[in-house]
Amino acid sequence: MLSITPAASMAQAVTSSQATTAAPVTAIYVSEFEVTDPEGIKPYSAGVDATFAPFGGRYIVRGGTVASLEGGATKRVVMIQFPSMEQARAWYDSPAYRALRPIRHQSATSKVFIVNGVTQP
Repeated sequence: MLSITPAASMAQAVTSSQATTAAPVTAIYVSEFEVTDPEGIKPYSAGVDATFAPFGGRYIVRGGTVASLEGGATKRVVMIQFPSMEQARAWYDSPAYRALRPIRHQSATSKVFIVNGVTQP
């Protein structure tokens, strides 16, 4: 005979509720770079927004002042938030962004990566 106590029933309901209402984890594309050819990077800068918008991407950091607190100074930082790691990877691997990447490679030195964001309550 199976018996469910009120406390166990409540815990099960909370666990089920949390599983169905958990917000998806976002992903953030991070680029630390230094422009080596200001004229050459212009086509990249002008076209990159249109490549990530269809994947739900939006800037959360786009250049600006960097105050280096530890380690070597970074010249420029860009962060683009996506709804998920899958969306971020789909953008990075998309034909539209693949066409722009060589411009960035020729006009800047960079380090890029994608990292999971935090789930907001």
